[in-house]
Amino acid sequence: MREAATAPAAALATIGDSEFDRDTAVTRRAPGVYDIDLSAGWTIISAVNGGYLLAVLGRALADALPHSDPFTISAHYLTASQPGPAVIRTDTVRTGRTLSTGQASLFQYDAEGAEIERIRVLASYGDLDTLPDDVRTTAKPPSFPPMDQCFGPQDGPAPVSGSSAIADRLMLKLDPSTLGWALGAPSGKGEMRSWFGLADGRDADPLSLLLAVDALPPTAFEIGLKGWVPTVELTVHVRARPAPGPLRVSITTRNLAGGFLEEDAEVWDSEDRLVAQSRQLARARLS
Repeated sequence: MREAATAPAAALATIGDSEFDRDTAVTRRAPGVYDIDLSAGWTIISAVNGGYLLAVLGRALADALPHSDPFTISAHYLTASQPGPAVIRTDTVRTGRTLSTGQASLFQYDAEGAEIERIRVLASYGDLDTLPDDVRTTAKPPSFPPMDQCFGPQDGPAPVSGSSAIADRLMLKLDPSTLGWALGAPSGKGEMRSWFGLADGRDADPLSLLLAVDALPPTAFEIGLKGWVPTVELTVHVRARPAPGPLRVSITTRNLAGGFLEEDAEVWDSEDRLVAQSRQLARARLS
């Protein structure tokens, strides 16, 4: 049975009118070409968070394609993005009655003004509201304490090492059993679980799920590693439009080898539905 949540404060923002929506908004310059100023509010140390970037590209593709909901989106992170101006170029690969497929790349500029490709994605979009209601699954929602028995960055005596601007944009309440790393005693299990929401109270939608899968502290911390764990590749499957209320995110790593690890994430909504899944390959610093 799912543990009861302690509801966050009354919502101050709504879908379409929130910090997340403003900071992921793109401006169409020409067909398939979009401009954006990447916000410093979604950084980890100095690099822009990969989930936020995926939501930015996801929003551009939602405008460029005839369908609005990401079903699957795979991103390769080529170079670290920095806050500031960027341009997104999209290309429609195929359009059909139920699915459309497109690709997109995000570029920034070096000191000489030359373009540098930061991310390249391939995605298929559809309409989540047209999917049938039948669910046949062995997946079970994660079980962890209610929100008032979990802990976020604001509950510590001092900022967590490696903390960042993105922490102020999020509502994170982590399962105490995955917080050994913060106390200097990592469990070694490679697990991270948390209640998740946006700090301004905005409910989740398919685009914010692209952020949710990459917003928790790295599972590498519970393995006993420290420092930045940059994403090499991230694939997200959006399975349903989430119900209002806080999400539960569960991430596991089973294999660290050769300086790389995988993270498998599940995102569950307030109605116990599995609304998103992801897998990413990340580089781990071993020393």
